[in-house]
Formats: sequence, C-alpha cells, structure tokens
Amino acid sequence: MTAQFNLAKTFLDNCRIRVNSELDRCIDRSSASDRLQEAMRYSVLGGGKRIRPALCVAAAQAVGQTGDEALTPACAVELIHAYSLIHDDLPAMDNDELRRGRPTTHIAFDEATAILAGDALQALAFGWLANNPAIGVSARLTMIQELARASGHQGMAGGQAIDLESVGKSLSLAELENMHRHKTGALIEASVRMGAMTAPDITESALDALTRYARALGVAFQVQDDLLDIEGDTEVIGKPQGSDAARAKPTYPALLGVEGARERLDELLQGALATLQDFGPEADPLRAMADYVVARNH
Repeated sequence: MTAQFNLAKTFLDNCRIRVNSELDRCIDRSSASDRLQEAMRYSVLGGGKRIRPALCVAAAQAVGQTGDEALTPACAVELIHAYSLIHDDLPAMDNDELRRGRPTTHIAFDEATAILAGDALQALAFGWLANNPAIGVSARLTMIQELARASGHQGMAGGQAIDLESVGKSLSLAELENMHRHKTGALIEASVRMGAMTAPDITESALDALTRYARALGVAFQVQDDLLDIEGDTEVIGKPQGSDAARAKPTYPALLGVEGARERLDELLQGALATLQDFGPEADPLRAMADYVVARNH
C-alpha cells in the first residue's frame, strides 16, 4: 500500500465514525411504520465505505474549513446514495440479491418495503439538509439545488436510465463515459462541490478546479468498479463477481480490454491530481482519496 492510500484509509475511517453517528441520529427511529424505519436503517447503517461523505468533508478542508461544517451535506449525499442502491438492486432494475455482503433490501424485507425505504431516504436527505441552522439559508438553498440536479434526470437517475437502455448494446467510449458521468459521477461531483460550498468565501476558480477533480474521479471510480467486477472476490466486493458481464452491461474492460481500462484509470487519476496543483497541503485528503479510489479492492 502507498502512503497516500494509507492516508486515505485513515481519513475514511475517521469520517466513517463521524458520519455513521450523524446518520444514526438522522434516522431517529421515529416513523409512521416501524418496518419501514427498520428497512431504512438496514440500508443505510449496514456497512459502506462512505467515500462520498469523506469527499465532502475533504473538499471542505481543502478550502479552509474544519470539515465539521460538511457533516450535514455529507450525510445528505449518503442518504441519496443509499436510496439509489436500494432501487438499483430491485428486480425491475439490476435484480441483485447481495449488497455489502448482505441480502439486498428487497430480499431482507420485501420489494414494496424496499421501494418505500428508498423513497423515504430521498425525502429525508433534502429535509435533513434544509433544516440545519448551522448552514446559512442561501448556502442551504444552493446545496439543495446541487443535490437535486445530481440526483435527478440530469444526473444519477438519467445515467441509470441510459444504463438500462444500453444493456446488450455496444457503446463508444464517449457514450460510456457520458453514461457514467451521470450515473456515478454526478453524485461524486455533488459531494465535492457541496463540501466546498461550506466555505462562505469560496472562489469560482477554486470551485471550478474541485469540480474538474470530481468529474475525473467519478469516472475513475466506475472504471475501477468495472475492473473489480471481473477480478474481484465476491466476499470482498460484497456483491456477486461477474454480475455486469452476466447481464451484458457495457463496461470499460469490455470496450477497452483490461489493460486498456487500467490505462484509462491511470489517465483519470493523473487528471484528477493535476486539478489540485494550486492547492496546498489542506487538499492532501483529496489527493489521497483519488489514490484510494483507483487502488481499492471493494
């Protein structure tokens, strides 16, 4: 392991503790339905690397904040991510039975409860962000707009729609990257941008650089996911190995070959790191996170 990877691992571990505590408080056990509440907690608190929340905190630190200011937007992003995983796993979507080494939500509960849990988590994400008085009203509104764009038809949901439409089809590299910039990259981009927005004096140039970092990292994340689907161990990656190939989904290794995908991964890593050249050591967690994303084994 490289020093950067180890730095990222430590940073992630610390963020995970803080974020999990906040998420536990966020999903506060009060609900009209105990079963729905249980499904929400099962889906959110049952593991996860918390990469998106960590990126949110790291971006805040990169622009001079302590990182504590980013905990609420970090949790909002993770709630959206958890909802998306529940829905992605449904029989009508990817039809997966294993997530994070455990039965997917619709298997552990039932399909209707899983759908409602995803719906409830999406609503909770925006409510949690909107109601935090520690963030100024203007900043909260901007973050809500950012998260809505990244989650909806212009972002994650739109990318998932392209993914479903592309099963069994051959895509060009440009088409594949467009799909993943929306499906995976949009929420990663929102994580970084929302973290940076916690700084009242954030400059356009700094926000633009961090946005370019996040865009490169979002695609890199997916390339590594595609490689893990071929080379990973089911027990380590927490979902069935080879599931993308089994569903004839377009992937980077299928298009570029394994070595070509690795070359593209390195290009994206170097591109992400280059965007941070004007930042000082306060951006080291972001640099380390980029290294972690391309070297992780799950």
